[in-house]
Amino acid sequence: MGREIERKFLLVGDAWRDAATEHVPMSQGYIARSDRTSVRVRLAGERAWLNVKSGGFVASRQEFEYPIPAADARELLALATGPLIEKTRHIVHYQGFEWEIDEFHGASSGLVVAEIELDDEAQVFPRPAWIGAEVTHLARYYNVNMVNYPYSAWTEAERRGS
Repeated sequence: MGREIERKFLLVGDAWRDAATEHVPMSQGYIARSDRTSVRVRLAGERAWLNVKSGGFVASRQEFEYPIPAADARELLALATGPLIEKTRHIVHYQGFEWEIDEFHGASSGLVVAEIELDDEAQVFPRPAWIGAEVTHLARYYNVNMVNYPYSAWTEAERRGS
């Protein structure tokens, strides 16, 4: 069984940009969603994946991810419910940990979220100065919810992580 342990954070400033080593544009869409599970297709250049995740807005969830041909991903994205999520993923390495920083475009333009994958929910990790409030347990920060409730619709309090 696959398991993803991931925590999400807001960012403080743009200092992380100078440390980014990769910048990957991505499109993703959901071909099935429920309270218990989501099925997502992600296209990053000519690489693509089919992903199944258990529901819940917690740090640890079941996750199964399978590479698929990019041509298949483009066809599956046409079947997605709701608009596609468009973003650029920036990779930043900090003191032995890899941070994935997602900069959203389209209806969620202006939102930038940092994620870190861990081996254990209680794992201690160094926090760079550019890491702000944790938003792991706030449903609106999950891509699956941004399809119907994009950043452009959020209140100022929601944008601050409240």
